[in-house]
Amino acid sequence: QVQLVESGGGLVQAGGSLKLSCAASGRTASIYVMGWFRQAPGKEREFVASITWNGSGTYYADSVKGRFTISRDNAKNTVSLQMNSLKPEDTAVYSCAARGSPVQTYNVWGQGTQVTVSS
Repeated sequence: QVQLVESGGGLVQAGGSLKLSCAASGRTASIYVMGWFRQAPGKEREFVASITWNGSGTYYADSVKGRFTISRDNAKNTVSLQMNSLKPEDTAVYSCAARGSPVQTYNVWGQGTQVTVSS
């Protein structure tokens, strides 16, 4: 079993930056892809970014391309999301997730961390 724990959320002014981290533990060898998702109040959860566990591929939602960067720290089994040029519409609960194959759905989720961007 894999466990995921996020950290790094908070309150920031528009134009500012935050870095989220997701620490993976347990059977990390079973992870194929790690992703970040977000859910704003009254809206559906949406994909933000993902990275293959070996770091070979990254993918971003159009809304965050050029502003957010996903990366992986092999030694710490951690995936980070560097968020720059934040906008009020980035306000949401951000969750990391993992899946075990290219065709599998994300089936392990962290508890989520709140990101609030003030205007």
